[in-house]
Amino acid sequence: MNIFGIGLPELGLIFVIALLVFGPKKLPEVGRSLGKALRGFQEASKEFETELKREAQNLEKSVQIKAELEESKTPENSPEKTS
Repeated sequence: MNIFGIGLPELGLIFVIALLVFGPKKLPEVGRSLGKALRGFQEASKEFETELKREAQNLEKSVQIKAELEESKTPENSPEKTS
């Protein structure tokens, strides 16, 4: 098991240190708070990614529309006058 480059022995050591620092009664509360914070961070990250993709699509559409407008303004696409 390897989470973020931390193996099982390291996780055990972190748990023991947290148990010593916070105590057995406070540890579940700290774990819940940490879980809520991580969930909030993940939701914010997904929202940011979604917004970034949406803006990229809008930019792509704008560039495509501008290119089509420029293409329609070129003289080679205009009807030629015959004398």
